[in-house]
Amino acid sequence: MAVLFSDDFVRAIAPLRIVARQVAAGGRHAEHRSRDLGSGMEFRDFRSYVPGDDIRRVDWNLYRRSGRLFLRLFEETEDLPVYILLDVSDSMFFEIPPRADAARQMAAVLAAITLNQLDRTAIYPFADDLLRPLGPISGKQGVHRVLAHLEQLGPSGPTNFERSVRRLQAMRLRQGLAVVISDYFDPRGIGAVAAALRSLRHRLLLVQVARASDAAPSLDGELRLIDCESGAGVDVAVTGAGLERYRRAYREYCDELLRFAARRRAAHLVLDADRPVLAQLGELFVGGVFVTGG
Repeated sequence: MAVLFSDDFVRAIAPLRIVARQVAAGGRHAEHRSRDLGSGMEFRDFRSYVPGDDIRRVDWNLYRRSGRLFLRLFEETEDLPVYILLDVSDSMFFEIPPRADAARQMAAVLAAITLNQLDRTAIYPFADDLLRPLGPISGKQGVHRVLAHLEQLGPSGPTNFERSVRRLQAMRLRQGLAVVISDYFDPRGIGAVAAALRSLRHRLLLVQVARASDAAPSLDGELRLIDCESGAGVDVAVTGAGLERYRRAYREYCDELLRFAARRRAAHLVLDADRPVLAQLGELFVGGVFVTGG
């Protein structure tokens, strides 16, 4: 694990936190605020007593003043289940260094944060289909299992967001935070990617693994381009006009992903595959905290 997950790397991510403004009820006690009001620790409101309520929650001081029975309501703290969808398609392992390295490190960061704050996490690698997952796991000791699992992942075929997401949806997981770490390159196009992600009922965090050459490739002359997943080739004569058309298409691809994120109120992070992940964490986690949407 020396290459991807050094001791310095693990120590650097320990203080980081993910905070959810609200989480769905039904989990275990942890650090996040639930939509439900129950018998937690932080007082929020009163409501009238109805038969069947827990008599221990009656505010007897208020009863003596008003002659009516009211319950004290407290804000529940619940765990936030975090589901990490990690792209391990062939395109993620193609370059040097492969973007899969940055992607796996980011998955490790998010999983370690989740486990350190007593939440549960699961990792769902995907390519042409959803692969064997890890978890769900909980507890700080689970970090070592996560790192070992991520270390052994390798290229697993072409990309198919629609099939992979459909398989995840069929699991009917408790509502939580779905983190999708990918280059978002799918042969069906970014519209198909957005359509697949639209079906996820979880809160979304989109981590786009990119590099500067995606937007501005250094190509010139007559070339044979090979699709790194299908192996199909095409002969092209690269000209200034052709490069401009490519740059325009790439901008449209990025804009479509951003529009989808805005419509879904999803968080969107760009992870630079050419920069150390640790160096980027200060930009992604302001003050050591990343806050998800409501």
